[in-house]
Amino acid sequence: MRVLSIAATGMSAQQLNVEVIAHNIANSNTTGFKRSRAEFSDLLYQIERSSSTPTVDGGSVVPEGAELGLGARLTSIRSINIQGPISNTGNQLDVAINGEGYFQVRNLDGNIAYTRAGTFNTDAAGQIVNSDGLPLDPPITVPTDTVGITISKTGEVFVRTAGGSTETSIGQISLAGFANPAGLHALGGNLFQVTEASGPATTANPGTSPLGVLEQGFLEESNVDPVQEITELISAQRAYELNSKVIQAADEMAGIVSKGLR
Repeated sequence: MRVLSIAATGMSAQQLNVEVIAHNIANSNTTGFKRSRAEFSDLLYQIERSSSTPTVDGGSVVPEGAELGLGARLTSIRSINIQGPISNTGNQLDVAINGEGYFQVRNLDGNIAYTRAGTFNTDAAGQIVNSDGLPLDPPITVPTDTVGITISKTGEVFVRTAGGSTETSIGQISLAGFANPAGLHALGGNLFQVTEASGPATTANPGTSPLGVLEQGFLEESNVDPVQEITELISAQRAYELNSKVIQAADEMAGIVSKGLR
């Protein structure tokens, strides 16, 4: 019975939907995290009667045919790149992007990775690194006798050293923008990699259109709305249950037919 396989595709689709929602909820406190949404489409159609079938008198064709859909399938898991709330941390090396763009860090393989998480610190050599120790690109090194760091909205980094009365510029934080941020490949660890779908990175200083500006002492929170996720979880669960009931009904119908043939 085709109904069994059709309903099975619906159950599989809703299971994937629940997994995507679970991932969103799990990262509701992850800095700079962007929620995802599962998107589905219908499968192939089996033609029971073509709409091009001639009418009885042969003078025309029937206005509507009979095409039976064979279920649903996952087409994409789309990243929703909406700005998350910005919260004050007071840490001078916490930096939030207010607007579009990504920080650039040098990954362990030597390639550039991109992130919205601005949880920076300094390593033993004074180089500004992210929470996993990956250095900013281009690199910025803070002098050992620094007593204060200022990061402007346009990304210029200034330091004040012990005994000094003025601030000195030590580097520039640049941001990367993409034609299609949803096409970036997620590496985990709040990192993304460029792909053909995302298009190449376009780098510029913060505040250069269309890139956002930097906010020192702030972090961008996850854009996950727990209420919305719970609502969608309930909806997905109900859809899964309906598909399972279809399978149950089909099984009972098959049992009735089987008894009638004995």
